[in-house]
Amino acid sequence: MSEKQRLLSGMRPTGRLHLGHQRVIEYWAQLSEKYEAYWFTADWHAITTQFDNTEQLRDNRREIVIDWLSAGLDADKCHIFHQSEIKEHAELHLLFSMITPLSWLERVPTYKGQVAAFAEQGKDITTYGFLGYPLLMAADILMYRPVGVPVATDQMPHIEFCRELVRRFHHLYDTRIFPEPAPIFSKIEILPGTDNRKMSKSYDNFISLSATAEEVKSKVWSMVTDAERIRKTDPGHPDICAVYAYHGFYNKDEQPELCAACKAGAIGCGECKKKLTERINAFLEPVRDKRAYYEQHPAVLDEIIADGNDAARSEAQKTMAMVREAMRL
Repeated sequence: MSEKQRLLSGMRPTGRLHLGHQRVIEYWAQLSEKYEAYWFTADWHAITTQFDNTEQLRDNRREIVIDWLSAGLDADKCHIFHQSEIKEHAELHLLFSMITPLSWLERVPTYKGQVAAFAEQGKDITTYGFLGYPLLMAADILMYRPVGVPVATDQMPHIEFCRELVRRFHHLYDTRIFPEPAPIFSKIEILPGTDNRKMSKSYDNFISLSATAEEVKSKVWSMVTDAERIRKTDPGHPDICAVYAYHGFYNKDEQPELCAACKAGAIGCGECKKKLTERINAFLEPVRDKRAYYEQHPAVLDEIIADGNDAARSEAQKTMAMVREAMRL
């Protein structure tokens, strides 16, 4: 792995993952073939908004690793670790905080928006930790000196913040420790929620990767379809139907035929949902088998995480030695 260029990314462990994450995990698996990849559970980041509810944090970070492995990550081709197990992240975050202008944090586009969104839910997240989460994110990234970071387009301001921090650190201490990481954008199609809104845990409009066959059936049969279609023989409008959108992901070969039949009133929503239920369950069957293996062999999972923590810690110690030398600490 060490001969390859390096990249890194993480996910906040706020609960089990869903079908919307599946293609991201598959993309990470592809990147793991070409890069030395570090994937981490961002459990400290989860605390920035869930500081009053940490009871499930340990279980959640374990479950997210099982989801990754079940959905396609190969532990032999990447490093999987927990952010909070690598204490150097906290040290680098602290040192970076000494040189970061407050205005840089206040101008991050997502800050005010998320503060307002949580305020609508009656929660105040105007804490030091939440204001500084882009800096913690920068420390997470730069700790491993990667050439790139797989991100969604809405995360671009955080990557630019990270690059700007690199330039400031290098200027202040006349060093060149960190590469300026580039954003790596994928062309992953976005799966809508089961109600045709953006998929979100707060909307409960998702299907978990760990869902049972009955849970999948329940979610599919509750999906939003064409509200104007009363009878089976009424012409349908597939383009506004969540079921049709999901067929495009899990039943692509049959989707054109279903589209024509729907528009002609030759197939009912019930039959369409039945076909989709079968396809999603067929897709999830091997995922469930892998999940069952790791749940039945916890020592295997422990070893994977321990090995990933060791690899991450080794690189983090190298980085911090260079940072302390540059800062004359």
